Amino acid sequence: METLFACCIGFLTACGVFLMLRGRTFPVVLGLTMLSYAVNLFLFSSGRLTLRGAAVLGTSDQYADPLPQALVLTAIVIGFAMTAFLVILAIRARADLGNDHVDGKLPESELSKKESR
Repeated sequence: METLFACCIGFLTACGVFLMLRGRTFPVVLGLTMLSYAVNLFLFSSGRLTLRGAAVLGTSDQYADPLPQALVLTAIVIGFAMTAFLVILAIRARADLGNDHVDGKLPESELSKKESR
């Protein structure tokens, strides 16, 4: 179970890093979202994966640790705010620059296509 969970976190991290290295803004937003999902899963797993852990005191011998749950909830809110900011920033850059490339410049292959028209 732990190996599968670690592989899922690693896969999300690898996909997030790959997408963040793309040249357009939408894959960068998706990559940032995947990285935040990977961090949330990692934070959640830091509280140990237990079965039948009670959230209420006095109902069981094992209890769920509330700290990782609180950290994940905080990370979800921060990740949502950061994603919303990045989307607004990408929309503004698209409006100002006329393209959606991260550095604001068209690649040479697209520039030659645009000039040939």
